[in-house]
Amino acid sequence: MLNNRQALINFRAEWQKAYEAEKTKILICAGTGCIAGGAYEVYDRIKEVLDENGIPCSVELQKEAPENVVGLKQCGCHGFCEMGVLVRIEPQGYLYTKVKVQDCEEIIKETIIGGKHIERLAYQKGGTVYKEQEEIPFYIKQSRVVLEHCGHIDANCIKDYLATGGYTALEKALFDMDADTIVSEISESGLRGRGGGGFPAGRKWSQVKRQAEPQKYIVCNGDEGDPGAFMDRSIMEGDPHRMLEGMLIAGIACGSSVGYIYVRAEYPIAVSRLRKAIEQATEFGLLGDNILGTDFSFKIHINRGAGAFVCGEGSAMTASIEGKRGMPRVKPPRTVEQGLFGKPTVLNNVETFANVPMIITRGSDWFKNIGTEKSSGTKAFALTGNIQNTGLIEVPMGATLRDIIFDIGGGMPEGTGFKAVQIGGPSGGCLTTEHMDMPLDFDSLKKVGAMIGSGGLVVMDDKTCMVEVARFFMNFTQHESCGKCVPCREGTKRMLEILERIVNGEGQEGDMEMLLELADVITATSLCGLGKTAANPVVSTIGRFKDEYEAHIFEKRCPTGNCQKLKSIFIDPELCKGCTKCAKVCPVDAISGKVKEPFVIDGSKCIKCEACIPACPFNAIKEG
Repeated sequence: MLNNRQALINFRAEWQKAYEAEKTKILICAGTGCIAGGAYEVYDRIKEVLDENGIPCSVELQKEAPENVVGLKQCGCHGFCEMGVLVRIEPQGYLYTKVKVQDCEEIIKETIIGGKHIERLAYQKGGTVYKEQEEIPFYIKQSRVVLEHCGHIDANCIKDYLATGGYTALEKALFDMDADTIVSEISESGLRGRGGGGFPAGRKWSQVKRQAEPQKYIVCNGDEGDPGAFMDRSIMEGDPHRMLEGMLIAGIACGSSVGYIYVRAEYPIAVSRLRKAIEQATEFGLLGDNILGTDFSFKIHINRGAGAFVCGEGSAMTASIEGKRGMPRVKPPRTVEQGLFGKPTVLNNVETFANVPMIITRGSDWFKNIGTEKSSGTKAFALTGNIQNTGLIEVPMGATLRDIIFDIGGGMPEGTGFKAVQIGGPSGGCLTTEHMDMPLDFDSLKKVGAMIGSGGLVVMDDKTCMVEVARFFMNFTQHESCGKCVPCREGTKRMLEILERIVNGEGQEGDMEMLLELADVITATSLCGLGKTAANPVVSTIGRFKDEYEAHIFEKRCPTGNCQKLKSIFIDPELCKGCTKCAKVCPVDAISGKVKEPFVIDGSKCIKCEACIPACPFNAIKEG
């Protein structure tokens, strides 16, 4: 138990020394993606091979470790998810990709014992072999600030966090700053909420701080409901103590003694590591009563959500924590005045809290020098979709789509071209080639009808149907509507019905106009942010891909050939030999004809299952 400042300083120095004593470290990515690819099995096998070769191995930081000890660590997400399982070797900085259990013996014998680099396990592109992680194009244009520890320290061990400067910001906030100074520093930094709206964090903290109510709450939003988004999950899994430290500092600044983390139950690894981090911090006196011998006490509770997208909205989230149905309420009063249990509440997301410790230790000027004038710092994005390099990235605010998609993401898969990127999840909008050099920050995106949201980037190639994209997001939003207000409950249902008709070949003249009219009403009159932004994907796709909507509605044709009901399958009589193979595989008897004569497809029966296409040995069946 650390009961004063000097005890923490001494304790941190001891573990820094132990950390530095591990001259060789094997860092195995234990993020969700790599675990699914076999990271735990790779970890176990590496441990076995080290033992077999008599190499001392430390699976947890030790003060009195042998001189040649190898630190074997399960760390957070390295980010390059496309290449998992990822294994980093320090001090060389080697990054081995797509590591399998059968590669472990070679890694130990060649690299750990022999000091050699294994070329076949390195990332390679265009004939170039990239030995070190920092040389790989995926990482060069990134600025890993919030994610700096992910992939570099043991995600399960508070000692590693302390050894790399952890809880220095808490120490400074407790002993060298008062509440006003902390709030001022956060305000001066320009930190804006990373959960979607981009509201200035310092302003929110100051509003809660000035409330006269003695009981206040700090709530961390780890719900992250956007399809394809996993930034907050990766922080919780890979560097949970940084987020906890940010919440503690918010508690000091606002006069709160209780914090809640609302995390979706579909994140079991994040929940497990958060629980362990809270236990460790409590054990060492960094959480609980009279922290470091001061009169400041703070406790953190975890609430698991059931995966309702609407619970990402502040008042719905606090209602869910209270045990009620997660539904937004009318404002005012706002959450900063009457939030959780009717008390003043600071509500920020995981990434926002994870930025706080660095701002306190390095200063607001340091943070302001990253990013743009009105959007300071960096932003983590989940890069997914039709792109060569998918994964978790972090770039300065103001980075362009060109930087992200073509430099970091490696561009489009061979044979395809860039078409659009959906940013901000169901609440965001589509950006196209005309936005390729636009800075990605809160204000620039708002001007073009999009938003950063929590940070999902879904890249689409030229084979993607944008009408189907709009239908997909509207289907998601409609199902996630809590149903409390009529505009969202009924309006999104009507929009979805129209979009479904269009992709089924039943579009009518006036459908686009009706979609836009409904969008205006829903946006203007919905109760919460989910409803107010629900129409964004539809509005942005109509605005930028109107020709695709027109083709679906008036020509009954999907230009990309994706919409099943709009496909036309026919048999070329010049190529058909009447072998009957197509008719034999058709599940609805839509193909008929005489043996050794051209067969025909009855369009009224055909369900476009395409079973006949590969069955034809003469390539006579075509799509049009």
